[in-house]
Amino acid sequence: MSILVVGSVAFDAIETPFGKTDKIIGGAATYIAIVSSYFCKQVYLVSVAGGDFPASTIEDFKQRNINVDGLEIKENEKSLFWSGRYHQDMNTRDTLITELNVLAHFEPKILPVHQQADFVMLGNLSPDVQRSVLQKLQKRPKLIVMDTMNFWMEVARSSLLETLKLTDVLVINDEEARQLSSVKNLKQAAQVILKLGPKVLVIKKGEHGAMLFTKTGQFFNTPALLLDRVVDPTGAGDCFAAGFISYLSQQMYISFESMKHAVLYGNVMASFCVEEFGPNGIMHLTQDKIQERYNNLVKSIKID
Repeated sequence: MSILVVGSVAFDAIETPFGKTDKIIGGAATYIAIVSSYFCKQVYLVSVAGGDFPASTIEDFKQRNINVDGLEIKENEKSLFWSGRYHQDMNTRDTLITELNVLAHFEPKILPVHQQADFVMLGNLSPDVQRSVLQKLQKRPKLIVMDTMNFWMEVARSSLLETLKLTDVLVINDEEARQLSSVKNLKQAAQVILKLGPKVLVIKKGEHGAMLFTKTGQFFNTPALLLDRVVDPTGAGDCFAAGFISYLSQQMYISFESMKHAVLYGNVMASFCVEEFGPNGIMHLTQDKIQERYNNLVKSIKID
């Protein structure tokens, strides 16, 4: 199976209570593509970067069997740059700088090779851009998973609602679920959101785990892994979504049971991410290490 990943590649500058970085590699598509490469033999990356984006990072993508034919490089322009500072609780942050640069006029190029993708992961982008990707596909993928954020709920709600109608799975955090639904109770919020189009809703709760809801009323709740070291939550949500969709890409059939396992793998991949700044925590994993952490999470929730 193959996954089409559409999102941003970028530079980030991050400050948390545990340290700070200068410019490092970031962007939703970067995290999603790297995590997906551990599960899926063919990952197609669609994004845009400036001439300042490192050739070494692009080469690393290729070494991971990430197809970068859809990564457009605008040589005389700059890549997306984001800078943020996290509060002591690591759940809230202040955006210090956002420079869209090449992302301001991003028009994803869906190439003939991308039409082969069985799964589509739409990283956080304008809902207009996300919808344009789906409209360019000649056949409906096996599964479409979408991420979004509170900003688009505020400034592009009508467009977001149109895109949700085309989506199978929506992955957002608890704050975003409450904002999108205008309901505080998460169970009730999920019922409202599922009426907007998605068949499945996954609500991320950071250090408190995740919740899975289906349009047919099925529900699953899981804690997160307890970690000794949490350094930087940037990209954790993207790694969660990538773990979720890329695990499902290995399955012959997508069922509620397989989605429960996918949520667990989402938690696992996010747990690796938060242990280091930027994508460093997910760069050098092994299948054994991923499986060991998955098994530990299963043991923590299993009752004989």
